[in-house]
Amino acid sequence: MSLDQLKAFLARLQSDAALKQDVLAAATADDVAQIAMKHGFEFSGDELLRVSGKKFDRVTVHKNDIPGEYN
Repeated sequence: MSLDQLKAFLARLQSDAALKQDVLAAATADDVAQIAMKHGFEFSGDELLRVSGKKFDRVTVHKNDIPGEYN
């Protein structure tokens, strides 16, 4: 896993309000990973899900269970 890439993305998320809005509007972890890739950070949705519940600086990663999602 590219934990360094994920940590760097989460750090950027703290200071970039537009990026934060994009991430909050994302439906899946893969969508978040695609947003991150557009900003030069490389990790997968699965890697993001593996850190669910962990806190990185001021950001805590949470997995949202969306009714009707069967992936």
